[in-house]
This record gives sequence, C-alpha cells and structure tokens, in this order.
Amino acid sequence: MIERTDRGKAAGITASRASTRTRISRRTFLAGTAGVAVAATGPFVRIPRAGAAGKVVIRTIGGSYEEANVKAIFEPFTKATGIEIVKVPATLGKLLAMFESGNIELDVVDAGELGVLSLSQKGALEKINYKSWKLTNPDDFDPAIRRDDMIADIYFSSVLGYNSQTFPGGKQPRSWAEFWDLKKFPGPRMLADIASGAVDLEFALLADGVPRDKIYPINVDRAFKSFDRVRPGIRKFWDTGALSAQMLADKEVVLGSIWNGRLQAVADKGAPLAIEWNEAMLQTQYWAILKGAKNLENAQRFIEFACQPEIQASHAKHIPYGPTNRQAFKSIPADVAARLPSSPEQKAKAFLQNGKWWADNRAMVSERWSQWLLQKG
Repeated sequence: MIERTDRGKAAGITASRASTRTRISRRTFLAGTAGVAVAATGPFVRIPRAGAAGKVVIRTIGGSYEEANVKAIFEPFTKATGIEIVKVPATLGKLLAMFESGNIELDVVDAGELGVLSLSQKGALEKINYKSWKLTNPDDFDPAIRRDDMIADIYFSSVLGYNSQTFPGGKQPRSWAEFWDLKKFPGPRMLADIASGAVDLEFALLADGVPRDKIYPINVDRAFKSFDRVRPGIRKFWDTGALSAQMLADKEVVLGSIWNGRLQAVADKGAPLAIEWNEAMLQTQYWAILKGAKNLENAQRFIEFACQPEIQASHAKHIPYGPTNRQAFKSIPADVAARLPSSPEQKAKAFLQNGKWWADNRAMVSERWSQWLLQKG
C-alpha cells in the first residue's frame, strides 16, 4: 500500500502494505485551541496562531502517500497553526538508535503497525494526550486501533492485483486458492518478501483452505508447505511498494499481492491493472510520538489535527486509503468510498491483519523465510 517503507526491516513498518504511500497522522492540540480554519478542501477547525509557533519533525516514507499527506494534512496544519512541518526519511533502525542514544531528531513517527508496536515494546513512544483533544472525538476510533501511545490514521489493504488485459471481463482469480492455481490461471506472479514488512503467510493459508476467521495464530509450517506449491509461478518476491507496482505495470508479472494504493496510483495513470478485493488483508498505518521528542506539544497538536474526520476525508480523496475516524465517511462521496479498503463494501470482504502476532513472531518467520528461499531458490 505504501512506500518503500522499512516495514520489513528491524520489525517491520507496514508498508503494507504499507504500502505504498506514506502515511501520516494527526496529533493532539493543546488546550486553548479553538475556532474555525480553512484548509485545502474546505472548512476545518481553526487554531489561533501563536508567536514563534515552531516546528514539528515528522518521519515520512515517500511516494504518493506522502504527497497526499502534504496536500491533505501538512499544508492545512501549517496554515492553521503556523507550525512548520519538517519531513525526514528514517528507517526503523534509525528510530531505535535515536531512542537508545537519547539523540532524538524526530518528533512524529508515521509507520505501519509492526513498526510502531516494535517501538512501543521498547518503551520508545510517548503517550498521546487524548484528554486534551478539542477538535476530534477519540471515541470515533475503534479501540483496537486507538492505543495509549499510537493511533491509526489510515487503513490500507494487501490485495490480489492483476493485469486486466491478461484477465479481462472478470476472468481473474477471485481468491487466493485460485491465485495458487498455476494451471487454471497461468502467468508470472509476485508475492511479498520479508523486507516489505511481512511475507504473505495469511494468503498461503487461505489458499490452503483455512477460513478467514481461523488464520491466527498462524500455522507457519502449513503456510510454508503452501508456499511450496506456488513457488514455481513466482517470478519475484517484492520488497518495496514501488517495485510491486512497477512489476505489474511493466507486465513483468500479471498477478500478485500488492498494497491497494500502490496499484491504484499506476492504474489511475492508465496502466491496465485492477483489484480483486475478495480476501484482502486490511492493515493499518499509525501516528506515534518518539519519546524525548523536542517538539512534543507541536507533535501532540499535529496528531489531533490529522485525526479530524474532515482531514481524513480530504486525505481519502487524494489517495485510496481508508479513514480510521468513523465520522469521515460522512464527507466522502460514494464513488470515492467504493475505492477505499475501510468502506463497508470492501471491509466486508476482508480480514484484519493481527499485528501483535507479527510483532511477536516476525524474527522467527524471518529466519524461516531465509532458510526457505535458500532451499527453493
């Protein structure tokens, strides 16, 4: 779904899918902010400017996701508050090194669930000050994605992407079991590498007949046996969202797992690509604040601003990732909502990735993955 994100590196930053597009969220506003502001797409809550507003330094991950963040969140935030946003790319490893050394160069972390969970487990994140929120109601977020030290800003999906010229008129695989069927649906394929954040164990289990509600805890042995069957058809295991989109667009592969936003971005530019939404894996991108952030108050303000339903609705119009604030869909046209992973239509066909399972087991899976690749070539 998103950028090249270091989702796979050092405990994964979901890329999802992560990828995929750069995801950025909303940080809390201080008490005393009020009023009404105008942003790029219409009226938002206006925060009075203060002298020497300062800055907030945000980890960004590039691509169309970051472009959407700039248009829908960053520029409106600076316009409303006077606070400068400084964008800095950084790997998860660099974030951990900052925390461990005490040399904190970033304030806001924008990362997939695996990445923020890894940071959280090491005590590297500040608590989000939900009690100070005046622009956004924290109760409009599912408790599963609104935690003490992180909040999800978008949903994205790992989906079955396909070339619509190779598979025209609804002739594409409609499940991962059919994707695994190399005879009925011939053609070169791709799946995710561990460097993307996580390998497609869930899809391997679905292909082997495991129901969506029985995927977790993952039976790793069964998943790798399933991989054995599809391996002859895999041309490459992709490690970045950009690579997955390029391979499909260049017809190097005609089928593959891919973050929905990455595919949609090239499809909108004319590439003959489409999404099969059935059995999509819903994932989340999070905002968090690095412990020891030098611009803590501005970081808190930023997160709340970004979490406003109107801001999330604006973001969804720039890139097809779904809002996490339930109220956002009130401001999203039906034709736009139909392309979003968290819309009622698409969400019903999907399952939610268990980030906690991956955070606890990723190191083991990574070792197993390396061994499997050596054996299978």
